[in-house]
Amino acid sequence: MTDPLFAPIELTPPDIAPYRRGNTGIDHVTSLASGEAGPHVVLSALVHGNEISGAIALDALFRLGVRPRRGRLSLVFANTAAYRNFDRQNPYASRFVDEDFNRLWSPELLDGRRDSVELRRARQLRPVYESADLLLDLHSMTADTAPLTLCGPTGRGRDLALGLRYPAWVVADGGHAGGRRLIDYGAFAMAEGARTAILVECGQHWRAETAVVALESCLRLLLGLEMIDADLAGPRLKPRADPQRVVEVTEAVTAATEHFRFTAPFVGLEVIGRAGTVIGWDGEQPLRTPHDDCVLIMPARRVKAGQTAVRLGRLVR
Repeated sequence: MTDPLFAPIELTPPDIAPYRRGNTGIDHVTSLASGEAGPHVVLSALVHGNEISGAIALDALFRLGVRPRRGRLSLVFANTAAYRNFDRQNPYASRFVDEDFNRLWSPELLDGRRDSVELRRARQLRPVYESADLLLDLHSMTADTAPLTLCGPTGRGRDLALGLRYPAWVVADGGHAGGRRLIDYGAFAMAEGARTAILVECGQHWRAETAVVALESCLRLLLGLEMIDADLAGPRLKPRADPQRVVEVTEAVTAATEHFRFTAPFVGLEVIGRAGTVIGWDGEQPLRTPHDDCVLIMPARRVKAGQTAVRLGRLVR
């Protein structure tokens, strides 16, 4: 099996320069209003600068001439500074410039004095995300894992993910110890309310199919909300027969040392049958599965102390 760290890059990063000026006064943000009542939907790509499938999907929507029939649709290319550094010879280096854009979404950081390229951009984009009724955040993964949706802790996030009917895996979790994700920001993660955010991990970073999943996720959302016509979306939606499965994360494992290692080359979504099975070592401490039929969610390939090494979950559907 090809090591995903050195997998061939089947995707071509699109030129997003034509979308820089947009129409909102914020670079790389375009907002399209229908004039009819309906939700404000935000489609966000490039939260990580090397996750190019989302940029391909938004570029495709522009090229298709998508306009909402109801509500408002905003297309956001997020960490464009990191994306400009994308290098096919060293693709992981452009994940961010100074720090992970997807760990900054708390008022303490956004309103604080600390400065970075990513924080400046997050502060620019904050009003866009705060105005969203529904947010779809497009990502991809290092490992060649099946696509999955991270729906956060709310029931409405889970309902939205299941309503799309794809990807087949839906993961309900509470985020990372290292910082709050965009989908965990503000009202998106509140137990009460209507504002909803989900994150779709569309597949392995560089596979051609990953960009297909990213575009399909956008079209499924907009079609389900009756914001686009079936004639536009239908030809681009693949038949998907796999039933959806929901995993509730029971534990997010944060590495305590720089010597974290797994016992096998896990790629994610493995189901470990017996509780107490050793699946890794954090220095000299074994990492054991906490319950039977434990699902491994997105095990990291390069684990650093203080970062999430893997999330462990239980199938509930």
